[in-house]
Amino acid sequence: MTYPPPAASAPLELGFAALALLVAALFVWGAARGSAAAGAAPSRRAAAAAAAGVALWMGATWALAASGTLARFDLRPPPMALMFAVVMAGGLSLGLSPLGRRFALGLPLAALVGAQAFRFPLELLMHRAAAEGVMPAEMSYSGLNLDILTGASALVLAPLIALRRVPLWVAAAWNALGIVLLSVIAAVAVLSSPMVRAFGDDPGHVNTWVCYPPFVWLPAVMVMAALFGHVVVARRLRAERRDGERSDGAAAPGPR
Repeated sequence: MTYPPPAASAPLELGFAALALLVAALFVWGAARGSAAAGAAPSRRAAAAAAAGVALWMGATWALAASGTLARFDLRPPPMALMFAVVMAGGLSLGLSPLGRRFALGLPLAALVGAQAFRFPLELLMHRAAAEGVMPAEMSYSGLNLDILTGASALVLAPLIALRRVPLWVAAAWNALGIVLLSVIAAVAVLSSPMVRAFGDDPGHVNTWVCYPPFVWLPAVMVMAALFGHVVVARRLRAERRDGERSDGAAAPGPR
C-alpha cells in the first residue's frame, strides 16, 4: 500500500518545526554551558561544534523525508525502521558519552529536568495532529500516549528542585516515570507503523506521518532529545548520590 504525505494544516507544520528548532537550540546552549563548566572547551567552540552536528543531522533527516526515501516500505529493511533504531541508539550513546557527562555535571539539575517540559507542547501538537487525521489517534493522549504527564510535571518539578524543596528520590522517580512513558509511546509508534499495523490497515491508524517533513523531526530530534535528557538526569542523580555518600549523608555540593 502507498501512503501519501499527510495533509496537515500550516499551523501544525509550523508548530512542529518551531518546537524542534527550539529543542535543538537548547541542546546547543547546553553543550556550550556544560563544556565551559567542565573546562573541556571554550563555550563558543563547543556551541559551534554542537550546532554543526545538529544542523547536519536535522538537514539529513529532512532530506531523507522530503525525497520520499523514509516512506519506501518496499525496501528491506525499511528506512523508517533504520531511522527508529538510529534515534534510540543515538539518544542512548550521546547520553552516555563524554558530552552527556558534561551536560550532567555542568548544568543544574533543575535545568536538566525543566528542559523536558518541551514534551507538554509537543503532546498538544500531537493531539492536534490526531484531530486533523494526520497522526493515528493511538499516538495521542486521547489514545495510548500519556507522555504529556512528563512535560507537565517537569514544569512543576524543575522550580521545586531549584528551590531545594524536594529530595533527590522524587527527581529519580520522575525520571523513571518519564522513561516508562517515553517507552510506551515509542512502542505505540512502532506497533502502528506499516511494518506491524497492530491497530488495523486503515491509513488513519498507520503511522507514516513521521516519514515526511517536518514531522520527521518528532523522532529524529524530539524523541532523541527526550531519551538523551533522561540518561543525563540519571547520570546527574548518580553523581549527587555518590557525592552525598562521600560527605556522610550531607547535601551534595554544586548547583541543582
